[in-house]
Amino acid sequence: MSATSASASAGTDAGESADAVESVLSEKQRRILAFLSDRAGEQTYFKSRLVGDELDLSAKEVGTNMTALQEHDVGITVEKWGYSSSTTWKVTA
Repeated sequence: MSATSASASAGTDAGESADAVESVLSEKQRRILAFLSDRAGEQTYFKSRLVGDELDLSAKEVGTNMTALQEHDVGITVEKWGYSSSTTWKVTA
């Protein structure tokens, strides 16, 4: 099981199965989810620009796709936290 699948299945209690969440998320969203899930224990706040740099995405692409992670029970909680030079997201595992 991949880190993404493990994270998605760990937090699905609202009736969404891991497979259902995986099928709803795009490839970019799954990449962002895996990145955040792997680092959520080490780091709580993430800037869209820096996540994008790591995943070869623009800050805008990251921000747009973060909203989809907010809308689904994916095993982490994502909150838009602040904006200064790039949107900051608070991520809780």
